[in-house]
Amino acid sequence: MEEFVVLIDREDRPIGLMEKQQAHHAGLLHRAFSVFVFNSKGELLIHQRAAEKYHSPKLWTNTCCSHPRENESYEQAAHRRLKEEMGFDCAIEEKFHFIYKAELEPGLFEHELDRVFVGFYEGEMNLNPEEVMDAKWISIEDLKKDIAENPDNYTVWFKIIFAEYLSKLKNED
Repeated sequence: MEEFVVLIDREDRPIGLMEKQQAHHAGLLHRAFSVFVFNSKGELLIHQRAAEKYHSPKLWTNTCCSHPRENESYEQAAHRRLKEEMGFDCAIEEKFHFIYKAELEPGLFEHELDRVFVGFYEGEMNLNPEEVMDAKWISIEDLKKDIAENPDNYTVWFKIIFAEYLSKLKNED
């Protein structure tokens, strides 16, 4: 099934739809969301992308992220992808949004208005093997250290979004 992204202007007004891979090759601005799920110890749930993913396979990234579909809210999409990728759902709250553009590999870009949601969860997971190879809970300090020491183990967008999270939200904790 072809996946489409919602193309937008810088004020998040829809200007059209485009097939996801085509939008990533063209580097066009589109809607996206990222979810950071924490446990009671303050650890972040991160996952390793499946080996079969068309870009960034086997790299570690945030709990889940994707794109809302046409006529789907960011929050609805975030809940949908939590269930589809991680096999659970939980209450989430949007904390901030920002626009970024990053080259994943030559000719492939993420150019997104990314709405970042935070949630808390303690239960079981049922990982989708088509999306996720592995998942783990990690402290913020250990994650910062590992990203600094092993940046190539993490997705381009996660490093950007994690830095935004640290600058915008860490002082709220």
